[in-house]
Amino acid sequence: MLIALIIIIVGFIGLIWGADKFVEGASGVAKNLGVSPLLVGLTIVAFGTSAPEIFSSAVAAIENKPALAIGNSFGSNLFNVGMVLGISAIIKPLTAPKTMLYKEIPVLLLVTIATGLLLLDLHLGIFDAVLLLTIAALLAYQLVKYELNQKKDPRETPKKSAEPKLKKVSFPKATTYLIVGLLILIVSAEALVQAASDIAELLGVSTGIIGLTIVALGTSLPELAASITSILKNQDELAIGNIVGSNILNLLTVLPFPGLLAPGPFSASLLYRDFSVVTILTILLCFFCYQSINRKTPIGRSSGIIFLLIYCGWFTVMLMNIQS
Repeated sequence: MLIALIIIIVGFIGLIWGADKFVEGASGVAKNLGVSPLLVGLTIVAFGTSAPEIFSSAVAAIENKPALAIGNSFGSNLFNVGMVLGISAIIKPLTAPKTMLYKEIPVLLLVTIATGLLLLDLHLGIFDAVLLLTIAALLAYQLVKYELNQKKDPRETPKKSAEPKLKKVSFPKATTYLIVGLLILIVSAEALVQAASDIAELLGVSTGIIGLTIVALGTSLPELAASITSILKNQDELAIGNIVGSNILNLLTVLPFPGLLAPGPFSASLLYRDFSVVTILTILLCFFCYQSINRKTPIGRSSGIIFLLIYCGWFTVMLMNIQS
C-alpha cells in the first residue's frame, strides 16, 4: 500500500511537470513555425491543464479499466467546482465576466446535459465517444473562428493580455521539451493507473471510486494552482474561465477515451450518484455566475461554502463506500 501511494504521488508530480514541459515545448515549436500566439493559447495552452486527466484516462482505457477513466472525468469536474471554485470564492469573492453568460456558461450547461442524456443507457460506446469528440472539434473551431474575427474587427480593441506571452525557445530545445514532456506524461499516467488499481484491489473497492477520488484529486491539482494564483492576482476571469473550460474539456475529451478504447456498460452509481452531483454543481455554478453578472455582485463566500459542503458531503459518501 505504501509503495503504491508513493508511486501515485510521483505519478502526479510527473503528470504536472510533464504537462508543463509538453505545453512549453509545443508552444515553442509553434512559435518557431510562425503560428500566432492567439491560436497557441486557444489550443495548446488550453490543453495543458487537462493533459493529466486526458493521459491518465487514456491509459486506464487502454488497460481495460473504463470505470477508472470515467470516474476520473466525473471526479475532476466535481473537484473543480466543489473544491477549486469553492476555495477560490472563500479566499476572495469572484466577479464573473459578462462574456461568459453568452458563451462558456451555456456551453458548459448544454454539454453537461448532453453527456447525461448519452449516458442514460448506462453504456459508453464508440458512438457516444465520437459524438463527444465531434462536439469538442466544433466548439474549438467556433472558438478559434470567433477570436480571429474579433481580432480582425477594427471596432474591437483587443487587450494585450488576451494573448499568452510565449517564451522564446530555440526549435531544438522546444522539440526536446515536447518529446520529453510527452514521454513523462505517458510513463506517469501508466504508473498512476497501475498504482491506483493496486490500491483499489487492496481496499476491495471499485476502480471507479479510486478514479473519482484519488486520481481525480491529483490530476486536478493544475486547475487548483492556476485558479488560486489567478485570484491572488485579481484575475477573476482567468480563475472562473479555467474551471469552466476544464470541465467542458473533461466531458468532451477525457470521457471519450473509455468509449473508444474500452466500450461497454458501466456502474449505475457512476451516473445516478456521481454524475447527478456533477450536474447539480454545474447548475449552481451557472446560476451563481448568472446572478453575479445580472446583479453585478461577486460570487461570494457563502456560495463558496455551498460548493464545498456539497463536495464534502459527496466525498464522505465515497469514504463510506471505501470503508464498507
